[in-house]
Amino acid sequence: MRETLNSNPLAQAAILGVLLLAVGFFFLSSSGGGSEEEEAATSAESIVATVAAGEGAGVAATAPPPGALAEVAPPPPPAVTAAFAANRTVVLLFVRVGGIDDRLVTGATRRLGSLPGVSTFVVPADRIARYAAIAQGVDVNRVPALVVLRPKRLDHGLPSASVSYGFQSPQSVVQAVVDAGYKGRTLGYHP
Repeated sequence: MRETLNSNPLAQAAILGVLLLAVGFFFLSSSGGGSEEEEAATSAESIVATVAAGEGAGVAATAPPPGALAEVAPPPPPAVTAAFAANRTVVLLFVRVGGIDDRLVTGATRRLGSLPGVSTFVVPADRIARYAAIAQGVDVNRVPALVVLRPKRLDHGLPSASVSYGFQSPQSVVQAVVDAGYKGRTLGYHP
């Protein structure tokens, strides 16, 4: 059999074709199975939620909208709360320690030290739970995330913030802080 395979090019091509078909079959069957498993897990979670919520009455549970859990989250650390209470623009930068973009954005926020009325906090991603009231309020879902809270006096005591993701240049970081302190009227965009 070995001599037949070694000396006959048609036999070699046939074996190679069978092997390619087998590899293609395994590749297609393994890549398509993930979505079925995810769908099964999602449907199992919804069944558990339905049974827990309505004891089998058919009430479907839905995920809460972004920011809905921010009201029940513990307050941010005292330094952040004090900065907001002092009518300062609070800048939170959530970063992954060791990330390239994260290191660059951290460097870009150093320029904020020269701006009056700005408090900057760089927070490692593994400590984001301490800032859940803010992070959930603006729906932070990846890092680096630059969150800028408007001063308390501009929003009549109700905190509002903006979030920017990914690399930020020093100019864009400063611009986000300047935008947060804007007091004038805004116009809607209508194409």
